[in-house]
Amino acid sequence: MSTSSLHVFIILSIIPSISLTDGTQLILVNNCKESVWPGILGSAGHSSPKDGGFQLCSGEEAVLEVPEGWSGRLWGRQGCCFDNNTGKGSCQTGDCAGLLKCQGIGGVPPATLVEMTLGTSQSALHFYDVSLVDGFNLPISMKPIGGGDGCGVAACEANLNFCCPSALVVQRHGKVVGCKSACLAAKSDRYCCTGEFASPKSCKPSEFARLFKTICPQAYSYAYDDSAGLKTCKAPRYVITFCPPK
Repeated sequence: MSTSSLHVFIILSIIPSISLTDGTQLILVNNCKESVWPGILGSAGHSSPKDGGFQLCSGEEAVLEVPEGWSGRLWGRQGCCFDNNTGKGSCQTGDCAGLLKCQGIGGVPPATLVEMTLGTSQSALHFYDVSLVDGFNLPISMKPIGGGDGCGVAACEANLNFCCPSALVVQRHGKVVGCKSACLAAKSDRYCCTGEFASPKSCKPSEFARLFKTICPQAYSYAYDDSAGLKTCKAPRYVITFCPPK
């Protein structure tokens, strides 16, 4: 059993004793070799758990409880350094205005995103995905625990930084730390699916999006990648793993 699998086993052996009368548990596991600083942003009208950010050391896990109908996104920040007193600093990737606690501020792309809407007044289903639309900085997955048939795994388990096209590379101190999306790099309507390309019919994946899709078929590669990227489920808890084991 891998270290990550062992941690998830320990968590799941404890969590069933916790009674959930309302809402969903998000179990965050850091399987990376270094710390990750999760960033959390609730959608309009939704709170951001833990004030939007905290440090998760290598091998650690954390449990977030979000209310029924919660909608938002999570991402992993890397290479961060913060002042212990002020909580101010910076991250090499996914930075949110130089704050430890993002407090309603999104991460600077490129960053691998986990997006979710956990039930609405119209539907009890949970909708979730791993998105590369804003680029990539680290592998991540979202796996339902205790869901029924049809529940899928959203993931980009490969490290796209190793095969990132030179036009999309982001470097810090000579090291590749992120891979831009074609939209972020080109800033054009064609690649961003905006303007005259703002529809599934007119917006087609770029060559870079197709590359991302080939390597990470369980993730969104461009704005209208709904058929393969969007997952549905109704589970009481989900494990979100940074650097998931392959």
